[in-house]
Amino acid sequence: MGFLFTLLYFAIIGIVIEINVLLFTLTGLKKEIARFQVISMFTATGFTTGESELILEHPVRRRLSTFLILFGVFSLAVIISSISNILSDEFRSIELGIIILVLISLYLILSIPKLKKYMRHTFESHMQKSYNLADLPLRDVMYFEEDDVIVELPIHKGSKIMGKQLKDVIQVEDDLLVLFIKRGDVTVRRDSYTTEIQEGDMLFLYGHQRSLQERFSEEMEEIKSKKDVENWNEK
Repeated sequence: MGFLFTLLYFAIIGIVIEINVLLFTLTGLKKEIARFQVISMFTATGFTTGESELILEHPVRRRLSTFLILFGVFSLAVIISSISNILSDEFRSIELGIIILVLISLYLILSIPKLKKYMRHTFESHMQKSYNLADLPLRDVMYFEEDDVIVELPIHKGSKIMGKQLKDVIQVEDDLLVLFIKRGDVTVRRDSYTTEIQEGDMLFLYGHQRSLQERFSEEMEEIKSKKDVENWNEK
């Protein structure tokens, strides 16, 4: 019964993993990345890959990952308990010997030169497979230097750039780009450089931190002061 229960529980684990892989792909994640991250979260191995940011930055994926981590911890306890009960009944030397023989046979099969060559070729073809930029973390796609940043810059009352256009604020030599302007529910992208800035606008900018500090020093200081207040309140 112990072996049967363990096998059935492994089947449950496999089904849960595949269901979550499907759910992650529905959120826009590629299947290869989804499966690796699902298994990583289920086993609580905590791979700190750049792909893990794709999970942390998405609210639905974070909820799914929370379930996977908790289910994985529970499953580990169940499996350990089940295996302990199996081994405590009697010392199963025959079964263990069969497992050892199977593993040795697998090693010898994988050591066959022709099979090794075929598998190496297969792995290399997978390594050459290209991924869409959308599947990569923002840091890997847009951060070329250590000081590259993407900021959300709120325009507060009394800002010096109110009433101006960004084409008159940002100079040609600046290492700085305007991604878009968020004005309430409206997103201004095509005319972001020629739109007159208003109070309450949220500027989404990408570039070198030095250029941001030079052109938007007042707004950057405002963000810094707000963060300092928030950190103080948390203490």
